[in-house]
Amino acid sequence: MSEVNNDFEDLLDEGASGIRYSASSSSPSVAGDWRFQAAEFAKGAAEMSVEFGKGVRDVVKQTVLREDSLIMKKFKGPCQKLFQRLRFLNEYLPEDRDPLHAWTVIAFVSVLALAVLTFNMCGTSRIPLVNKMKVHPSSASIILLPDGRRLAYQEQGVPADRARHSMIVPHSFLSSRLAGVPRVKGALLEEFGIRLVTYDLPGFGESDPDPKRNLESSAMDILHLAYAVNVTEKLWVLGYSDGSKHAWAALNYIPDRIAGAIILAPMVNPYDPRLSKAEIRRIWGKWTLKRRLMYTLARKFPRLLPYFYRRSFLSGNHGELDTLLSVSLGKRDRAVVEDRTFRDVWHRNIEESVRQGNVRPFVEEAILQVSNWGFSIGDLNGRNKYKGGGVLDWIKSLFNPAEKRLSGFFGPIHIWHGDEDTIVPPSMSDFVQRDLPDAILHKLPYEGHFSYFYMCDECHRQIFTTVFGHAQGPLIVNDSRGPVEEVKENGEAICSSAAANEENLPAFAEEDDK
Repeated sequence: MSEVNNDFEDLLDEGASGIRYSASSSSPSVAGDWRFQAAEFAKGAAEMSVEFGKGVRDVVKQTVLREDSLIMKKFKGPCQKLFQRLRFLNEYLPEDRDPLHAWTVIAFVSVLALAVLTFNMCGTSRIPLVNKMKVHPSSASIILLPDGRRLAYQEQGVPADRARHSMIVPHSFLSSRLAGVPRVKGALLEEFGIRLVTYDLPGFGESDPDPKRNLESSAMDILHLAYAVNVTEKLWVLGYSDGSKHAWAALNYIPDRIAGAIILAPMVNPYDPRLSKAEIRRIWGKWTLKRRLMYTLARKFPRLLPYFYRRSFLSGNHGELDTLLSVSLGKRDRAVVEDRTFRDVWHRNIEESVRQGNVRPFVEEAILQVSNWGFSIGDLNGRNKYKGGGVLDWIKSLFNPAEKRLSGFFGPIHIWHGDEDTIVPPSMSDFVQRDLPDAILHKLPYEGHFSYFYMCDECHRQIFTTVFGHAQGPLIVNDSRGPVEEVKENGEAICSSAAANEENLPAFAEEDDK
């Protein structure tokens, strides 16, 4: 140790002389001498640390690791058993290395690395790593339902008295009334004369929860909303992703009020007994392990869902979309979700969705998706159904057509689905078409779950053109006479005002009864 101290003093003297020399000379060699002296100083410090470590080791051997010490008596036996079980790890060490020395170095480096990581995490904790969710002022229009609940909605497009087509849009999971048709142009709605009404599902956004919620009550909400916003003629429903189950419910429970349906990426019940084994395999094979776990929990252990929801989208922080939805996105969808405009729209929509901070509506929505809907999609097939349930009634219906009545939905159903959708596998739309042959399926090559529907002006125009034909603009209002008149090609005038529709409602009801 005395030799090391002498070397250290000599090194300090040399360093001091080097400093004095650098103050009197500015040649390039001085900088090189200083770097050499600093390197030698570091080497000396390292050698001193090694010698200090050896001294500590000797002290520990002579005191703690003695055979008669208390620590050795208590821990020697268990440690030997543990080391005996871990002896196979020595096979991965170099043959010329002492295992004790090698594992000591590995343990030291591991502790040092853990300390550095901990320090870095503590040092950057003041910087927000995620965006906090914001609470926005109330902006929805409110109606009061017959059971006393409040239902929040918003309108886009043309006014009620000029609407050529009225459309109601129930939103999907982790969404709100703000979604609707994402970023659809007001000019496009004006061009086709569309009045777009979106609303918050019970417990989402600004709508009150529904303790007796099911798909039939969801259809009744659509019906009450339609009357409240003065949609007296038949309306269109638009369902997207797992929000399509509410559109299917409207077609099943209130078919006489629905003119047609637009369904995009139709999410069906993954436990539907009508699914074939091949369809089940293709559907579940598209999902990540976590997403499959979420559906399994919703089906069998729904009480565990709040634990996961409170740690993701109900945590108060924005997360990555694929993490929140437990999905793996394709290339087209990945490019869409990385767009800044999409992120702004998505974040605002989620903030509105979780406004109330109540986990129960989300659990109910997840349970509705995987439980018995009370009907099957195949029930929407239009067919004749005889009155009564006996064989005698069926025989009477064969000879008396008046005994028959229509069942199912007879309006147009258009379905769009991307071939690269990993959230709602394309096999689901194949199943819908197999179960509902009259539905028109539009396959979208190279499109994903978001790439066709979100912020795509050309896609929105294509959908409206396919469903409504050429754009005819809104209805023309005659301010002097009040009602709106639309002149057909044969010159016949049709009164389409709200007042005229109210007068015609009893006639429509009689026709439906017939």
